[in-house]
Order: sequence, then structure tokens, then C-alpha cells
Amino acid sequence: MSTPFYVSPEQLMRDRADFARKGISRGRALVSLQYADGIVFASENPSAALHKVSEIYDRIAFAAVGRYNEFENLRIAGVRLADMRGYAYDRRDVTGRGLANAYAQTLGTIFSSGGEKPYEVELFVGEIGDAAESDQLYRLTYDGQVVDEHGFAAIGGAAEAVGGYLKERYTEGATLEDAIKLAVAALGHTETEDREIEAKNLEVAVLDRTRTQPRKFRRIRPATLLEILGSAAAPTAPAEVEAAAPAAVEPPAEKPADKPAEKPVDEAPLAPPADDDGEPPIAPPLD
Repeated sequence: MSTPFYVSPEQLMRDRADFARKGISRGRALVSLQYADGIVFASENPSAALHKVSEIYDRIAFAAVGRYNEFENLRIAGVRLADMRGYAYDRRDVTGRGLANAYAQTLGTIFSSGGEKPYEVELFVGEIGDAAESDQLYRLTYDGQVVDEHGFAAIGGAAEAVGGYLKERYTEGATLEDAIKLAVAALGHTETEDREIEAKNLEVAVLDRTRTQPRKFRRIRPATLLEILGSAAAPTAPAEVEAAAPAAVEPPAEKPADKPAEKPVDEAPLAPPADDDGEPPIAPPLD
């Protein structure tokens, strides 16, 4: 009888954690910032169809990095849970903390189960209140851990470099424009160099408490991002190129020298002046 293959539980959990971390690190980073009137979510996402940031309920947003099919399943489950709870009880009973706990239980169960691979995802669950002090931001890892973040947070690939950039420059109570600029600059920061990300390759959404509608989630369109980020993110227009390079000035044309006026060809010759007696002169006889 052959000896069964044995792996210690510590080694099994370590291997599963390494597997999940490697999958998450291959994705692009995602940033969340709290500003004066809500929470900003920003990520580099060239796809116009696959969203990393979505709405869960009236005041709750969901953002994730990693495998799209896995965190999309989590997003749909969160929407269904929020709708059922709001319908059965009251809309005020749907909270970001309750959704974060539900996600933590699901991710923890999948990670500790030996029957399937762990989810290669990290999540943000954000909720805004009536004031900035009541805003909540939760970060969930692949193994079900929940971290209550304050101010800012980053997940995904290069999260350490992006988080360090935010730690040095983040200020509380910033405006929406300043928060978006800082988030985009942090996404372009690396350990070696900084790069600019075009507005068309960005996905930015906010939970804005100043909206009059019950639903506080809205997306920032690329045209609005161009206005916020300034001309540095916008491509140079041809008119600007022409304005930057002075046009060649042609030398003034030489003025032609004054010439005597020529008699028009079709003008008839003038008759000789008449004599004093008023009679015209008589032509000489022909030979």
C-alpha cells in the first residue's frame, strides 16, 4: 500500500496565499481617496466595457482588482444581497459594513477550502454618510481579512509604491479636483520613474454626497477628466502647434520704380490745336 501524499496545513495555506498574491500583482493598481464631499475611486483601465468600479446601492460603491470573472461574481452577489435586504426591511438597513462582512465570509471560506483555488481578488467597499466623519472605506484581501481604511488606500499591482506616494501627499478635506489629480499622479508613480496616464485610459468614479438624487454614485467622463487634469493630459492640437512655432515672415515686396505713364493703345491721337482764326490747318498737297 502506497503512502498517501501529505502537505502540512501551514504549507498549504502559504502556497495558496502566494498563488493569490501573484495573480493580484499582475493587475493594475486601484486607488481610493476620501475628499471633502465623498470618496473617489480611480484606476488605469483602457477597457470601456469591463468596469473595476461599480455601484452596489444608494450610497455604497464596489471596486476590485484581480480576475474579472471572480470579482464580477462577487459584485453581482453583493447587489442581490443589498436589494433583498432593502426590500425585506428598509433601505437604511443596507450598510457598507454588512456587505464587507458578507464578502469577508465568502472569501475566507473559499480560501480555506481545499476543493477550489482561492480567489485572486482584492476589494474596496465604500459608503458615504451625511458628513465626512461618517464615511466608511473597507479593504478586503483574498483570504477574507477586512481592514477599515482612513483617508486613502491602494490595492493591486505596485500597491506599495502607490500607497507610499499617497502617504506623502494626501491631505484631508481636499476638493474633488485635487483628489482626482492626486489619485491619477499616484497611479502613474513607480519606483523608477513617473508617467502620465491619458484620460481615455482612466476609470474614475465617485460617491458624491452633494448629489440631490438618492443614488450618490456617478462616473467621471474622459471629457471632464481632461478639464480637471489640465492640458498636460490632453494631446496637443494642431492649432497649438502652429501657435508655438512662429510662422515664417516673408520679406516685403520691392516697390517697382516709377515709370512714365504709357499711352493706352486704343486711345485715338489728339488733333493738333487750331489756329488763331479758329479754322483747322490745311493738309499739304500730295506729290
